[in-house]
Amino acid sequence: MSETSTNYNPQNTEDKWYKYWLDNKLFKSTPDEREPFTIVIPPPNVTGVLHMGHIMNNTIQDILIRRARMQGKNACWIPGTDHASIATEAKVVNKLAEEGISKEDIGRKDFMKHAWKWTDKHGGIILEQLKKLGASCDWDRTKFTLDNDLYQSVIKIFTDLYNEGLIYRGIRMVNWDPKAKTAVSDEEVEYKDEQSKLYYVKYKIADTDDYITIATTRPETIIGDTGVCVHPDDKRYKHFKGKKVIIPLVNREVPIIFDDYIDIEFGTGALKVTPAHDENDYMLGQKYKLQIIDIFNENGTISNKAGIYEGIDRFELRKSIIGDLEKAGNLVKIEDYVNRVGYSQRTNVPIEPKLSMQWFLKMEELVKPAIENVKNNNIHFSPERFKNTYFHWTENIRDWNISRQLWWGHRIPAYYLPDSNDFVVAENTEKALESAKEKTGNQNLKLEDLHQDEDVLDTWFSSWLWPISVFNGINEPNNPEINYYYPTNVLATGHDIIFFWVARMIVAGYKFRNNLPFKNVYFTGMVRDDKRRKMSKSLGNSPDPLDLIKKFGADGVRFGMMLCSPAGGDLLYVDNLPEQGRNFANKIWNSYRLIKSWTVDKEIPQPKHSELAIKWFKNKFNEQIQDIDKQYDTFKLSAALMTVYRLFKDEFSSWLLEIIKPDYQKPVDKKTYNEVIEIFDKLLRVLHPFMPFITEEIWQNIKERKNGESIMISEMPEPKIFDAELLNNFDITKDIITQIRNIRKEKNISYKNKLLLFYKDNNNSYNKIFDSVIIKLSGLDKISETADKVEGAMQFVIKKTEFFVPLGNLIDTDEEIKKLSEELKYTKGFLNAVMKKLGNERFVNNAPPQVVEKEKAKQADAEAKIKALEEQIKNL
Repeated sequence: MSETSTNYNPQNTEDKWYKYWLDNKLFKSTPDEREPFTIVIPPPNVTGVLHMGHIMNNTIQDILIRRARMQGKNACWIPGTDHASIATEAKVVNKLAEEGISKEDIGRKDFMKHAWKWTDKHGGIILEQLKKLGASCDWDRTKFTLDNDLYQSVIKIFTDLYNEGLIYRGIRMVNWDPKAKTAVSDEEVEYKDEQSKLYYVKYKIADTDDYITIATTRPETIIGDTGVCVHPDDKRYKHFKGKKVIIPLVNREVPIIFDDYIDIEFGTGALKVTPAHDENDYMLGQKYKLQIIDIFNENGTISNKAGIYEGIDRFELRKSIIGDLEKAGNLVKIEDYVNRVGYSQRTNVPIEPKLSMQWFLKMEELVKPAIENVKNNNIHFSPERFKNTYFHWTENIRDWNISRQLWWGHRIPAYYLPDSNDFVVAENTEKALESAKEKTGNQNLKLEDLHQDEDVLDTWFSSWLWPISVFNGINEPNNPEINYYYPTNVLATGHDIIFFWVARMIVAGYKFRNNLPFKNVYFTGMVRDDKRRKMSKSLGNSPDPLDLIKKFGADGVRFGMMLCSPAGGDLLYVDNLPEQGRNFANKIWNSYRLIKSWTVDKEIPQPKHSELAIKWFKNKFNEQIQDIDKQYDTFKLSAALMTVYRLFKDEFSSWLLEIIKPDYQKPVDKKTYNEVIEIFDKLLRVLHPFMPFITEEIWQNIKERKNGESIMISEMPEPKIFDAELLNNFDITKDIITQIRNIRKEKNISYKNKLLLFYKDNNNSYNKIFDSVIIKLSGLDKISETADKVEGAMQFVIKKTEFFVPLGNLIDTDEEIKKLSEELKYTKGFLNAVMKKLGNERFVNNAPPQVVEKEKAKQADAEAKIKALEEQIKNL
């Protein structure tokens, strides 16, 4: 890239340096004697594409991995993708439907061919997109949850857990997704408040003219009712004991049962009981041995078991059944009602509670180490508040429904015996046949006599093994890689999958390795628009990250996303965030251009102001590095970026470079030039994890480098001792320079006019160490001490030292007196407010001592300023 380019052009550098990093295998990691630093990527859906959440999450991971690499650690970032059973199968089913093909028509074998073809075509796109962001993953280690070794890991774990008695099969009430035609876990159900209706329907008491009225939000399930329940203490219904009711429309006689489960205050106090389609109703049905009638097909239409309405969609029936109930004289009234409805996260359709034969994993004992080791901080959460969410789930855990009625995924390794519901569980077909022969005593059994379970395992059942299985730690539990890289160091993930993934990985870590899977969990927030809406394609409020990278550069996008990304807090995205990043990249680039434009003279000595400025900046750098390290250690990455940003923009560019910059068309001395290059080199290294491309581009050019060298494997600067007093003195120097510059600006005095500065040191606090810096940046002739006030001079006070700048005939006296009088009036008002506060006994006695001292310091400063202003006005 041309050194004379006015602005930094990321298009010219990003692909070049990424290729350089790959060609030199700088992301590659193999076990050695160094300390490992390991991160496993939260595997995105294999057919997914990059969105703003991925940008934020993977930028965070890349920052951490690049810093660790520069600290001399063996940094290993494992990339990969998830097979995403429900999402991927849905896409393949839709594609086939467009071609007039149904999944059932072609059968499992051919469907899987289509699914693999789809995956091969669309899979991995997101990983290629992550490279555009600068992600420094070890791409040779890329994993997919259906890779053979990971597949075998999942099957082995299922088999082992089954043999331990922790996995069982049974009919349970599950969350059924009628669109995906599969069960989903409790954690995959999102509840929404909806404006609904409450329908009051009367049921005739058998052999009488009496009726009992129930209230329901789901009239379509009436045809599956097998009981009506009332509270035993409800006096309104005591006379119905032993009676039966007739279910409207289907004319089914069912018992009235009495149970204290009923809420007397809700509706009419009478509850319709539909055991096949409500979990609580199912428990009542079991308790009172009620008939179970499953009225729904897998797709949410009415089944033939209902006796009427066969084939009608559940929501269509909800509309039409009301008219039928009204015609039959059973509808009493309809009221508006706010109802909480569960939706499938995957397909966004209302969940249908449904009895289904499923596979479950017992969680009660497995979860105990996962609770204990987060409580005792062996595993640290950042921010810690997410512990509450974690414990709410883990301490109220239910058995995990691990089966899904899909074909794409890890097929359950259960094999059914001929003409039987009995089965064997085995890791492969050979072992299954052997177990089947042993179980039946029939040595003539053949493999084709057995039938493998049609279901696959929940996607999370493979993901919970991810930190172990990517190192083949299930199949080969003592291999060198798992022993070296595990446990991993940090997991960076969204807090929305704390149940699905984070908690289960911790459970798996202690169950299968007797160790934590990661030491730290960094929870990211959601990326939202400026109206706090979640970004989504349907709302049209989510920009394409690749378009942003083209427009602002990867460094600009990374900077923008991290600038406002507190751990666990939502990021409110606006386009000026990456724009700020691009502007900062240009600032860095222009600092580089400025330094490289200087002519270096080996013969001239280093000026005093340059020597002092470099001494100050080195101390400032060490102070800030200490802060940055603390911010990294506490996962305050946004704060760390802001510290680096201010260090470069404010301290380096605005102060150091301004001080050492040679006069127009004059050379810079060799010593200053070499020292500023060393400082720039260190600054680039501190910046590198956040902005890898521009830092590499400049780092490669500020000095001669050998092929294969890279900033990403250079040493990260470590904090050293710094002189706090020196830094404090320079802060005072900055204030003095700023005051003189303000005088020049207000009075429109050109820097061609050299000024004098006098100071009256009232408490021997003024340190002359940086006088040469003040002279250079303020355009002064000299600085002198005075015992008396300087008549007719502009005056300001810093730390009780009075400063005077004589202006002679350079100013309009009347205008100046007017300005100073206004400032005096404001300062007196400010002092009055402070004195009121200090005159309040309650404030003085109850406020923390440091707060009271701060107010007293404000009083002293204001009094000194008033005195100086009055003197100034008097002099004028």
